[in-house]
Amino acid sequence: MWGKKSKKNKESKGTAIFPIKIDTLEQILSDKFEKNPDLKFSHYKIFDTNVAVFFIDYQIDVDKFQNSLLDPLVNFEINQEKLTNQNLLNELPLNSGSVYEDLESILSNLIIGEVFIYIEGEKKALGYQLPMKESRSLEKAETESLVLGPKISFTESLSKNLNIIRWIIKSTDLVMEEFKIGKVSPKDVRLVYMKSIANEVDVQTMRQRLKEVDTDQVEDAIILKQYLEDSQTNFFPQFDITERPDRFTYNVLQGKLGVLVENSPAGFTAPATLFSFLESTEDLYMRWQGGTFYRLLRFFAMFFSIIIAPTYVAALSYQYAIIPTQLLITIGQSRAAVPFPPIFEVLLLEFMLELLREAGARLPTKVGQTMGIVGGIVIGQAAVEAGLTSNILIILVAMSALASFVTPSYLFGTSIRLVRFPLIILAGFFGLIGIVFGITLLIIHVTRLTSLGRPYLVPLYPLRLKDFNKVFFRTPFSHNNKRARSYRPKILKRYSEKDASKIRDIDE
Repeated sequence: MWGKKSKKNKESKGTAIFPIKIDTLEQILSDKFEKNPDLKFSHYKIFDTNVAVFFIDYQIDVDKFQNSLLDPLVNFEINQEKLTNQNLLNELPLNSGSVYEDLESILSNLIIGEVFIYIEGEKKALGYQLPMKESRSLEKAETESLVLGPKISFTESLSKNLNIIRWIIKSTDLVMEEFKIGKVSPKDVRLVYMKSIANEVDVQTMRQRLKEVDTDQVEDAIILKQYLEDSQTNFFPQFDITERPDRFTYNVLQGKLGVLVENSPAGFTAPATLFSFLESTEDLYMRWQGGTFYRLLRFFAMFFSIIIAPTYVAALSYQYAIIPTQLLITIGQSRAAVPFPPIFEVLLLEFMLELLREAGARLPTKVGQTMGIVGGIVIGQAAVEAGLTSNILIILVAMSALASFVTPSYLFGTSIRLVRFPLIILAGFFGLIGIVFGITLLIIHVTRLTSLGRPYLVPLYPLRLKDFNKVFFRTPFSHNNKRARSYRPKILKRYSEKDASKIRDIDE
């Protein structure tokens, strides 16, 4: 015990490194926090003694640091011959002082918001807990609502977003490279990854693309994403945008790269696949059977949303034989008063649905909800009574819209809705052959896509059966001890499968 206040001697976790020269200490910390400019290391001269103060700036309470630690330290008065740890522990107006003698303890406490003071020549460093935890009274994520799991979402403050990520991933392996993008209005952009896990080729590719972005300003992460994507002439997003820190950090820990932008309430991760847009972190929070069921439900919903309206048009225009006789009679009676061909009928209803959806999104929340519900009921019923469409088509289009909204990714759901329109037109002109032709073109298009140079349909193409439990279904955590091979992480194994499968009961 040192001094008059409650001071703690932390247990050593590794080899003692003190005493050490301040310049050497600075170099060691710079190597450990490689490419992390947020580590602040300052030199001071107090009573002919060299003193170093170091911390991660967005992890600490800056006001408390300035008023209760830095000012008293710089203006410290001493009646003894030399400045020592004991003097500071006794006199600084903080009661959270601790002493550390090994590098591992210092590193692990730096990333959770401690400020360290090292007096050159001393055998230990002092640490003071001044953390700034972001426990904001935040609104829930708007576009990624979940029943289970954390409710916190990213904000427009980059420092707060970095703080949230640091609190989730407490590791010195976490790298947050800094970039400035924009000529007229430069913005701070961070490339986030685990240096011991992320594939080095992916890191170099993303780093090069960020450096080569040539624009006057970047308004948001979604805008920057479009600059960085492999192809800008296709329907589908190639990077996974998210406003949820838990989804962001989960992807980073799997070996992906994350990017955050100043003044953007969302980040994106790469590489992504077609199937990653159908995954939800809620799959992890529920039992593996439920997670598997809902994941498969989303795949079915995506296919159903694309195919149901074009199939209706093709069947009524050309292929009557595929419809059961009783159902065909019902459809005929429903369409008896409709003067338009099926293709025009479907396009009209889809257009009306998109208008309602867009109006609901642009209006204030309460008004938008009312518009969506009342507008859908009133306009749908009026359209049937006026003979513009049939009852059955109303049901099919509503089911198709519901299926497209099941997709966790808003951007991917929008892409699915856009794909429907060319398929409806092909079905109206060529029937089922047009649908087959359109789907074939779509498959060829998606097969040729890449995300950060990785195939867009992996693990389906190229085929990697061992990664199917990361995409199409969930397995218990005891059998999910490896990261996806498709992303080629440096470390494939997460934990021992044998150890995770043990049942740990109290010995009787």
